[in-house]
Parts: sequence; C-alpha cells; structure tokens
Amino acid sequence: MYLGKLTEKNSYTRTSKLGVKHTYNRIKTVVELRCDACDVEFRRDLRSMDKKRLSNNYFHVCSDCDAKRFAQRKGVEQKKIWDMPASIDLPVSKY
Repeated sequence: MYLGKLTEKNSYTRTSKLGVKHTYNRIKTVVELRCDACDVEFRRDLRSMDKKRLSNNYFHVCSDCDAKRFAQRKGVEQKKIWDMPASIDLPVSKY
C-alpha cells in the first residue's frame, strides 16, 4: 500500500586535494510503503521505482517477503472470483 513521499537530507564531508574538509548536502526522495503480504512499513528510493506504481492500484511487497509467492497467491484468489457463477448472491464488495 502506498503511504506517501518523504525527502531525506544527508550531509557528507569530503577532503579536497589540499586537505581542506568540505561539507555538502544531498536530498533524496523516498517512498513510504506498507507490504501487502506482511503489513510491515518500509521505504524505497523513488528512483528505483516506476512512477505509475506510486498508487494503491498496485501491490507492494517488502524485501523480506517472497514477491513471486505473493503473486501466485493473488492469482489463485482472482481465479476463484472469475470462476464464480453469475447467479451467486455474494456481494461484489466482499472480494
């Protein structure tokens, strides 16, 4: 589940050729997500993701979970929905 964007500011120190220390800052945009498999919140760099996946129309899986196994399980759930007869009285919002 997509939760939002955050910006992180990191400051680094480097030493020049003459031995003078300089500090510089880098700003990185991070996306905050919740795993759809285990409900753990995690962060991912915005540059490593496709922009169209920044919505709740897609599933998001953390690095601790197996994404392929999660996808197979979701496929089985969708197949059960599509194999239901049209005359069934279950509400659509349940699925």
